[in-house]
Amino acid sequence: MSTTENTSGGATPAGATHDWVAVQESPDFKELRRRLRTFVFPMAGLFLAWYLLYVLLADYAHGFMSQKVVGNINIGLILGLLQFVSTFAITTLYVRHANKHLDPRAEAIREELEGGQA
Repeated sequence: MSTTENTSGGATPAGATHDWVAVQESPDFKELRRRLRTFVFPMAGLFLAWYLLYVLLADYAHGFMSQKVVGNINIGLILGLLQFVSTFAITTLYVRHANKHLDPRAEAIREELEGGQA
């Protein structure tokens, strides 16, 4: 695959080639990448720490995790279900972040590359 091939499915002006290294080094692209990383890396770290805490509690704190809360529902079950809840919450937060901070900047870069053709 060449660097000038259009894989986005959109129309590329005839004879248009892009210097992808220059695009990657542009201030707009660097800002887009910075905004992505400032969300993804901290969120991934927090989720992994939360998951590791759950695994460690399940392995080493049997008494705590088996404490009944209501009926047969114990703390371990609640924390396990909260893993799913946190996954959906992170997804929702990422979609909001992308819609507000990433997508407009990515669209502007795309429009600049395509010469204003959408």
